[in-house]
Amino acid sequence: MYPREPRDRYGDPRDQHRDPRDQYGDPRDQYTARYEAGYQPGSYGDPEYGREPGYGRDPGYGAYPPPADYPDRRPRPPRQGPEVDLGKFVGGVLAAAVVSALAAWLCAWIIQVIATKVTQTGKLGVWNPMAQDAYWFAVVAFLCALLAGVLWYLLLLGTPSPGLFFTWIVGILTAAAVIIPLVLSSDIWVGVTTAVEHLVIGLPILSTVRMVGARSITYR
Repeated sequence: MYPREPRDRYGDPRDQHRDPRDQYGDPRDQYTARYEAGYQPGSYGDPEYGREPGYGRDPGYGAYPPPADYPDRRPRPPRQGPEVDLGKFVGGVLAAAVVSALAAWLCAWIIQVIATKVTQTGKLGVWNPMAQDAYWFAVVAFLCALLAGVLWYLLLLGTPSPGLFFTWIVGILTAAAVIIPLVLSSDIWVGVTTAVEHLVIGLPILSTVRMVGARSITYR
């Protein structure tokens, strides 16, 4: 009866290249591995070969200590709500009031200069489209900016979104202050100049006071 495999007849071809001093052979060889110390049945290609019992298994959540057992970990203090830096807020509102007053005064001064030039030509006679003096508009702008700062602070205390409601309230009041002189004034030029003055007063207040309030909020 003939041998089934060539190496049974002619021997293992790998024996020709094996070091004669290696009496145990290559430990990677499955035919000689059983002579090595600590031999375990199975082949090296088996994924479970050589692994300890329980290798790769999750011990479960109960095997780990709870977070409270770590002494270095301290609970974080509860986060408080937004607070306003009153020093920065008051200073910013005063600066916004000064900016609004200067803008109103400059606009009224420009209108007065134009009215003076037109009056000097004599074509329209004495033309004075200003309803009030330039300093009067400057004082009104200053006071309106202060009131806007108070309004923003009250909205911060009582509403979830003070910037949104402040924009709507000041925007509506500015639009009303522009439209009312145009509708109710008997002199069209007086109504136009007054509407322009009110617009110049409202826009700086809307932008500066809102920005000052937003930048004065601190979170702790």
